[in-house]
Amino acid sequence: MGTPIAGTAFLFTNGAPIALRGNLTINPGRVERTGLAGQDRVHGYQELPTVPYIEADISLDPTINWEDVELVTDATIQADLINGHSYVLRNAWKAGRIEMNTREGFARCRWEGMNCSEMTS
Repeated sequence: MGTPIAGTAFLFTNGAPIALRGNLTINPGRVERTGLAGQDRVHGYQELPTVPYIEADISLDPTINWEDVELVTDATIQADLINGHSYVLRNAWKAGRIEMNTREGFARCRWEGMNCSEMTS
């Protein structure tokens, strides 16, 4: 029997389901390391914190109030994946712009937050 690693996923904001269209991307956002090279050799690396985020394409469901989505500033965003992993982004805000693709019927949304925890089943 095969093990599911990609495909079905569910997305929630403050416990309410969101019509996830696709392209769900999760960055738990711990740190980013960049190598530092001198003229003679690699000296080491720089480590800086990164902002965790969850980004997804959301169907242009007529029940969604896009102004409310734009105003999100302190939400819990949860992504449940087919592989059994769940990610919870806390104290999240709607980042960037909402860009609607009316031909394909979706909008790309990105939420950034203070921390993102991974949970396994």
